[in-house]
Amino acid sequence: MAKYAFFLGCIAPLRYPGLEKSTRVVCEKLGIELVDLDDAGCCPAPGVIKSFSKDTWLASAARNLALAEKQGLPIVTICNGCYGSLFEAAHELNNHPEVLAKANGFLKEIGMEYKGTTEVRHFAEVLYKEIGIDAIKAKVTNPVSYKVATFYGCHFLKPSDIKQLEDPEAPRILDDLVEATGATSAPRKQKTLCCGAGGGVRAAFGDVAKEFTRTNLENMKESGAEFIVDVCPFCHLQFDSTQKDLGFSIPVIHLSQLFGIAMGMDEKELGLSAHIVPVKL
Repeated sequence: MAKYAFFLGCIAPLRYPGLEKSTRVVCEKLGIELVDLDDAGCCPAPGVIKSFSKDTWLASAARNLALAEKQGLPIVTICNGCYGSLFEAAHELNNHPEVLAKANGFLKEIGMEYKGTTEVRHFAEVLYKEIGIDAIKAKVTNPVSYKVATFYGCHFLKPSDIKQLEDPEAPRILDDLVEATGATSAPRKQKTLCCGAGGGVRAAFGDVAKEFTRTNLENMKESGAEFIVDVCPFCHLQFDSTQKDLGFSIPVIHLSQLFGIAMGMDEKELGLSAHIVPVKL
């Protein structure tokens, strides 16, 4: 059985707890053991913390990586932002002894040390590469027929030179995972466009963020999508919370929730009542 330290991040447990529940249920059905990463902090958000102080970003990330290292487990997360921050920090810390030593100088003050061994994975990556499409299909008990817009977001595939998951401009991972449930991934323009929220744009320039979101929603509507399927709670929040203002109403579900639906979870377990745009199955 695959075993991972589960990094929850901030948005899912605080805004959309159904994402956590569906992830736990789906992982159990697929033979993945999730171990709670006790006392974890913010990843921290790369577009905010890293922009002001790279040393603070690396030290904060190193603390989370050290917690997983103590458990002897790689990290898995359901959030692109957390994945991007922790993966990139681990890449620097694990491959540059001088960077690791500097981060450990900060950790020493709180009685911790990171040795530079933790690997970081995204939930979707684990499903695609470690479990496989055929094994997922075998666990689908309630196949769906939705037409969906897959939303990759910015930090899942990029920076592609160090992640090397697949072609960041013409990806298929999420589309293949979605279609394992019986759903159809609807082709559309600007498939890899940012949701608009990242890098502090949502907080500092909300109107600019909404214009990105509007463009995405227009393209999704044109494709005939009935649902938006994302792999990031922050993208999820942006699409779910802004649609009313923009005149759209396309339900938003995380990949873990789509798999939960396909594996027989009910609306309460999926936490759909927390969604602003109503989700009707």
